[in-house]
Amino acid sequence: KIGEIVSATVVKKTQSGDVVVKSFNRELLLPLKEQNKDEKLECGDIIKIYIKEVRDEENDVKVLISRIDDNLVKRLFEEAVTEIQDGLVEIRAIAREAGSRTKIAVMGTDENVDPIGACIGVRGDRINRIIKQLSGEKIDIVKYSDDPREYISAALAPAKILGVEILDE
Repeated sequence: KIGEIVSATVVKKTQSGDVVVKSFNRELLLPLKEQNKDEKLECGDIIKIYIKEVRDEENDVKVLISRIDDNLVKRLFEEAVTEIQDGLVEIRAIAREAGSRTKIAVMGTDENVDPIGACIGVRGDRINRIIKQLSGEKIDIVKYSDDPREYISAALAPAKILGVEILDE
């Protein structure tokens, strides 16, 4: 399960701010440092968690989970967008400030498929489902380009770009 996302139910919050969730019929600890700082998790909430690591310790198995890892967003898109599953759209890069904003760069491998439109979905249904899973985090989808000038301009949108000057290739 390492590298996957799974659903978990919030069981309780500790005094230190950590959250105990239940998944696979076992309780897992979601440390405060692996939570979105603005997210308010309540008992009974069903959330998606990313499994970062599994360690075999003395008498137990320790599962390290996260809600802020960039791969959580990647896996949510892979789950929601069939064109990614089919290899028609590729995720090339993700930059994330968890709880605030994510920028995801995508490119199409088929000229007949709009990679940004595929990720957004009809009337925004795909992207809105992902945003809901991330508690309202804003997501910008930009078109990836091998040309650094085009890519940087797209990544800085919606700002109006006057020009991009590459100082050192």
